[in-house]
Amino acid sequence: QLQLVESGGGLVQPGGSLRLSCAASGFTLGTYAIGWFRQAPGKEREGVSCISKSGGHTNYADSVKGRFTISRDNAKNTVYLQMNSLKPEDTAVYYCAAYPTVMTECVLSRRPYEYDYWGQGTQVTVSS
Repeated sequence: QLQLVESGGGLVQPGGSLRLSCAASGFTLGTYAIGWFRQAPGKEREGVSCISKSGGHTNYADSVKGRFTISRDNAKNTVYLQMNSLKPEDTAVYYCAAYPTVMTECVLSRRPYEYDYWGQGTQVTVSS
């Protein structure tokens, strides 16, 4: 069964950090670009960051640039999102998603329906 599983979410105070993980099973992530999305209550799902299949190219939404870092370990079939200096407005369910590609760069503007696989999401709550 092909699936992505996110973990690492939780409750953190403003200014704190979390590291999300996205583990793949049933397929090899090495030929897929990965995106992290988030969705807050009453809002549309938005792209937060993406990483190319090799990890050599990354992209970030302006709202998280300088605070979040995406990385991947293809040997472990896992992608990470390190989130620092968290703000209350970062509160959302975070999802990872994958699409197969031959390109060396990822596209942050890629629409959710253009991704082949999705995880179930992990809740991140930033509150004092």
